[in-house]
Amino acid sequence: MMWLTWRQHRRQALFTLIGLVVLAGVMVPTGLAIRRTFADLGLTDCAGQSSQTLDCVRAFNDFNNRYDTLLLTGILFLVLPLLVGLFWGAPLVAREVEQGTHRFVWTQGVSRTRWALVKFGLVGAVTLAAAVGYGLGMAWWLGPLVAGGGRSRFDVLFFDMQGVAPIGYTLFAVALGVFAGTVWPRMLPAMAVTLVGFAAVRVGLTSLARPHYLPAHEHTYPLVSAAGPDEGALPGVWTLADGVRDANGTMVASGARVMCPPDSTGPNGGPCGAEFGDGAYNWTLYQPADRYWLFQGIETGIFVALAVLLLWLAIRRVRQIA
Repeated sequence: MMWLTWRQHRRQALFTLIGLVVLAGVMVPTGLAIRRTFADLGLTDCAGQSSQTLDCVRAFNDFNNRYDTLLLTGILFLVLPLLVGLFWGAPLVAREVEQGTHRFVWTQGVSRTRWALVKFGLVGAVTLAAAVGYGLGMAWWLGPLVAGGGRSRFDVLFFDMQGVAPIGYTLFAVALGVFAGTVWPRMLPAMAVTLVGFAAVRVGLTSLARPHYLPAHEHTYPLVSAAGPDEGALPGVWTLADGVRDANGTMVASGARVMCPPDSTGPNGGPCGAEFGDGAYNWTLYQPADRYWLFQGIETGIFVALAVLLLWLAIRRVRQIA
């Protein structure tokens, strides 16, 4: 059974291997060039500073001008887990049933459960290996680009295409495709359900669940301060909400951030910040930067659990296929 499964999917495995080699052929030289430039511009030391000197700001601007376009190209990697689900997961059962080849195997003394376990196990192992290489490789490649732009790794684009999260996304996409193929045993319907279902779950968890994996922290700081913009700086954090609150804690300017030097004048001619009332302050709700890998683990666990559930349901559905 293992040999038969391998022969059926060796072409897909070969294309996947070629794709990974091509991806590595692009990422390794460009990643080395990015890191070399990052070091040559002195940004390794600048990235560790809480406040940036004028030379650091100029170096960061130079770095971003060189590599911002390359970063936009990297966004295309966001769709890789979905593509694996569409072309590995959806056809796994749907194509067999559509072509009727499943009947030949089931009449040769191979039980449906064993057939499903072998096929799902082989495809799952290949998927896991590819996702691990892709996710960790992207984390290495994106490192200087995130630091160079002063961006947070929690940014939805950076979070979703690096680390261990793509492993969960890919396994879920394949499992969803397999399950869809057992319910709608035709290639195109199974692929359509995989596409819509994957997008819905990803968007739903990203926007509704991810901000609440752990209780968020609050940060407050005054409207008037001699410290300047560094007063409220929280490097690398994921800002969920911010604004200005009055002395009673009521939000009076959502999304605003007021930084007034001492003795400065506001837009109404009075002291800067006086329009918000005495005792007003800046407020930020955020997830700390050091929770990044914990959030990656939580989200990966959710998608792996969903993948296991879908595969269990798929095995049950296989037993019911005529």
